[in-house]
Amino acid sequence: MAGHASTPGVTVTQRLLAIVGAFDDRHRSLALTDLARRAGLAVPTAHRLIGDLVSGGALERRDDGRYVIGRLLWEVGLLAPVQGRLTEVAEPFLSDVYAATLATVHLAVRDDTQVLYLQRLAGRASVPIVSTVGSRLPMHCTGVGKVLLAHAPEEVRERVLQNLPRVTARTITSRQILDTQLERIRRDGVALTAEEMSIGACSLAVPVVQSSDNRVAAAIGVVVPTLKRDRQRLIGALQVAARGIGRLL
Repeated sequence: MAGHASTPGVTVTQRLLAIVGAFDDRHRSLALTDLARRAGLAVPTAHRLIGDLVSGGALERRDDGRYVIGRLLWEVGLLAPVQGRLTEVAEPFLSDVYAATLATVHLAVRDDTQVLYLQRLAGRASVPIVSTVGSRLPMHCTGVGKVLLAHAPEEVRERVLQNLPRVTARTITSRQILDTQLERIRRDGVALTAEEMSIGACSLAVPVVQSSDNRVAAAIGVVVPTLKRDRQRLIGALQVAARGIGRLL
């Protein structure tokens, strides 16, 4: 019985990873029972392992008894190539886009069939939106998501196109329409959405093409209340930033 676990074949390492993996953007803090349930562990086992993670700084126990990701995991996570190098390179360019537009600015990558947001710049006057750093959202109804979907492997596109849930009344759920949009995005290099993820929020996004191999490494985008004004200025600011990031990558 691996790692003295109650389930044959499940090691202590796998159980620790299950505990860490129980956290996501919608579950940033968890009570012991919820954490055990999401990790698929008995409460006594989870309590013992969580205690080790807290002692090591991987998790923290708040005053209300709930657990959150600790500083150790946060610091180590910043060393991941996709987060560390990309966000480090992109940060000054994203700041330039924000300064020029005062819109919410996103840097995102694809995580299987979802969008993973690595960076978000916003001010008090920015459009309220649901994205946060570390959150994952659908690809078919976000600007950065459409860019990444357009350049994703065919197998990934097929999985996404088979299930297009409606998030708002404006969300595109027709495979034919979305296929046409993705083809246009690959041709023109620009994606846009109009209240497809959040009512009152429209977005423009462009790909970040890695100059060494012409691979789309990420997408950057802005969220604005309307696309009727300053569209070309927004696209220009994004394209300049995307080229700069791509060259440094």
